[in-house]
Amino acid sequence: MQQLRNRLRPLAAAAVAAALAAAPLAAAANTGVAFVHGTGKQTNAYQDYWKPAMVDSVRQGLANPANYTVVNCDFEQYMWDSRAAGCLAQQLTDFIAAKQITRLIVITHSNGGNVMRWILSNPTYDSRYPNIIAKTVRVNAIAPSSAGTPLADAAMNGNVFEQAVGWLLGYKSDAVKMQQVSWMANYNRNNLYGTAGRPALPKPFRSVVGTDVDSSPFDGDSYCGGYAENVGLETTQNWLDSCSDGFLNCSSQSAAGSVWFQDKQRTAGGEPLSHNQSRRACFNLNTILRSDMTQ
Repeated sequence: MQQLRNRLRPLAAAAVAAALAAAPLAAAANTGVAFVHGTGKQTNAYQDYWKPAMVDSVRQGLANPANYTVVNCDFEQYMWDSRAAGCLAQQLTDFIAAKQITRLIVITHSNGGNVMRWILSNPTYDSRYPNIIAKTVRVNAIAPSSAGTPLADAAMNGNVFEQAVGWLLGYKSDAVKMQQVSWMANYNRNNLYGTAGRPALPKPFRSVVGTDVDSSPFDGDSYCGGYAENVGLETTQNWLDSCSDGFLNCSSQSAAGSVWFQDKQRTAGGEPLSHNQSRRACFNLNTILRSDMTQ
């Protein structure tokens, strides 16, 4: 027995030494969160795209709630454009440096997931990308347009349906052109990682999938995020699959990375998240994201 104790002592000492060595690393970890908007040219995404109720709720989950940034870029461009991925890369780089971020959680919405996936998929394209990838621990991609949307095809075709989706897509921008179904299929085959048959992304890319739209004037939940917007999304849903958020089919939202959850699995009251509601503090989505900041 004494011999066993003698053998275990060095092992125990080694374990203690390892724990002590790891302690400073854990203490030094500095987590931050970046909010990345979808299609459109944003100059104040905090107020206009996400809204303070969403951003301020989520960042409270951080050890230091000041460690956040809300990206403002021109996502009317192709994802690789300097005004899109280049802008995103610079703002993330500046945030990481200014706040000395060692663990970066990125929350994207819609087309923002494509721009972030471009960075993750093409580390040699830009000298800023490797450091961003190294610091990123995961991307929480809310309603990502990973496989495009038929609504982009409709907008580019210039038919009467264009009027119904113009407010949502911004008409015939390069970003809308890019999100046509066949175009995204081509990018997924050749330029992006994370979809079926392609290499895995270097960091987890987890999607939150919106499955339906509610817009009854007699249902208070239909007013979260804006009643008029939800009515519009229920209209556009007629051109999509039965499982969609009014802008994207569930299959598109689920095409890259892994599915974290479908809306009704975790939202308050099992409510669906329309494409507009999934960027707002609706049905406890903000608290789910806030809790994730500690993981």
